[in-house]
Amino acid sequence: MDSPDRANPDRATGRRLPKWVPVFNAVAKPLLEWGVPMGPDVLLTVRGRRSGLPRTTPVTICEYGGRRGFISPFGETDWARNLRAAGRGTIRCGRRSEEVRAVELDREEAVRFITEVISPIAAVNRIGDWFVRNFDKIDLDHPEEAVVGKPVFEVFPIKPSAPGAGFT
Repeated sequence: MDSPDRANPDRATGRRLPKWVPVFNAVAKPLLEWGVPMGPDVLLTVRGRRSGLPRTTPVTICEYGGRRGFISPFGETDWARNLRAAGRGTIRCGRRSEEVRAVELDREEAVRFITEVISPIAAVNRIGDWFVRNFDKIDLDHPEEAVVGKPVFEVFPIKPSAPGAGFT
């Protein structure tokens, strides 16, 4: 049986998880659990696709124009595979949490997400723009190329929340 990377070349990426990411996650996870603001970072908890156990990792949530989602800048990470399999998860920072339904976007929708959600955020935040381009290696000037090998998910609340209850 073909692996998902062979079956879908858009999922294939030679990019490995940078060595700094596990170190950052080890620091960020407890801080986010305590509710320490870390910009757009939140905790994402998803059931493991094999174990069924909850798995929690820090991720960056992109919110703009009423849309929210995640991009996996390091390709087919475990959290992206788990979210794809589960189709839902919990985003949390401190005591605030929200159950969400996740939809993986196809290539065309992912390009639109980068153009309509991530690029406008980066346009007003020089540090965010620099981080996205240099650490995440997402070329905002060429979103068609930027989505190759990087799963993009849009998330929607499972239970309607009060206005302004998002994670911005």
